[in-house]
Amino acid sequence: MFHCYDILKIRKLNFPQYLAEQHIREVFPMRILLAEDERPLARAIVKIFEKNNYSADAVGNGEDALMYLQSGNYDVAVLDIMMPKMDGITVLKKVREAGNRIPILMLTAKSEIDDKVLGLDSGANYYLTKPFDAKELLASIRAITRGQTGTDSHLTFGNITLNRATFELSSPTGSFRLANREFQMMEMLISNPHHIIPVERFMEKIWGCDTDAETSVVWVYISYLRKKLSALHADIQIKASRNAGYSLEEST
Repeated sequence: MFHCYDILKIRKLNFPQYLAEQHIREVFPMRILLAEDERPLARAIVKIFEKNNYSADAVGNGEDALMYLQSGNYDVAVLDIMMPKMDGITVLKKVREAGNRIPILMLTAKSEIDDKVLGLDSGANYYLTKPFDAKELLASIRAITRGQTGTDSHLTFGNITLNRATFELSSPTGSFRLANREFQMMEMLISNPHHIIPVERFMEKIWGCDTDAETSVVWVYISYLRKKLSALHADIQIKASRNAGYSLEEST
């Protein structure tokens, strides 16, 4: 089982600093932290996110939400106001007091103007009142993260192109529509050619904290992508660096 906090503690890695030092860009897949204590609703929201090629972790109380956000592993947070242990407004205030400018969407069953004003004045980027439509939720996420996502819908390296809109990996000889995690992994690689991405980074950004998956799952998905690149007659390859990670390189 992979735990983000265990990796940080054992290896003493600061991943944002590591990425800056390696000139690795933060790109999609966006990782979302959802803090919602209604489990059926939380599961439904996570499914909506994953169906739309976001990665998401869900927690059921405010204390866990704050702890997870302090890891710096998330691109956006969705916080319910009424939660056990610590309410969403308190989490929001503590995050902002720590200087964390992560986009935050608040969920509430309350529609009173004063509640929304308090949340917005405390640093929330947007509010959604329950019940809400999936399209409205996704539009809200896009709106509050618009400045983070970049504008390139096509990423190209060598004779291979990844289409962010259709999730297709293509070459002059054909194309494949990638599954969710294949797409996320390929996007990380093709956005950072020649740079080694650690296995832990793939786990953190794609599978998330406290996943039951073992780190060997990264090799499985690398294998899937290698087979697709071979079938497309790619002039690039995924190279493994022993005890370091994987990088996208020109074929030799």
